[in-house]
Amino acid sequence: MDLAKGLFKGIMNAVSTIDPAQFVPSAPPPPRRPLHAAQTQESSEEKQFRQVFERLAGDDMEVSPKELMDILNKVLTKHGNLKTDGFSIESCRSMVAVMDSDSTGKLGFHEFKYLWNNIKKWQGVYLSHDTDRSGLIDTNEVPKAFKAAGFPLNDQLLQLISRRYSDEKGNMDFDNFIGCLVRLDSMCRAFQTLDKDNKGTIDLDIKEWLQLTMYS
Repeated sequence: MDLAKGLFKGIMNAVSTIDPAQFVPSAPPPPRRPLHAAQTQESSEEKQFRQVFERLAGDDMEVSPKELMDILNKVLTKHGNLKTDGFSIESCRSMVAVMDSDSTGKLGFHEFKYLWNNIKKWQGVYLSHDTDRSGLIDTNEVPKAFKAAGFPLNDQLLQLISRRYSDEKGNMDFDNFIGCLVRLDSMCRAFQTLDKDNKGTIDLDIKEWLQLTMYS
């Protein structure tokens, strides 16, 4: 119990000086529309993306964590300038969970497209901040990369993130960078949704806390 209290206190100290108004998470995904209505309003680029999605998703037209892992790791083989151990099934389960707005355990077309666009955007951030072209972003590059992605973090929170997502030297590879940003972006969007008065604080009961944290 004392260990849990100490850990919680450390996390609270890390985030206590964070101003959520400084964070710029992605705009929320558009609401799911009936398939026919969605297709009639799509641009030619969206139609092409849907055709690719249909080939990737299979018969159920949704992407599972295993399918997401296979897709992302296949894409990574074409990018030798990104240092990575590959996306694990656990990191893909986490990404699906925080993007899964309808709690199916899989990503539908709009959820997958939203995630895909964010990954492409954050890939550009990653590459632009890998100034030494090592394929990694090192301990000095990480704060600037997160700020460029819309999340200026204080030193304490950066240390917590580094312990979870960086190696022993403080270097962060591509899959950990993306996994961290997907979760951070999703949690900030959830906070903004719950902070209806823009006070920078929210009240949660134990049920709401568990629903927010356990499936993520």
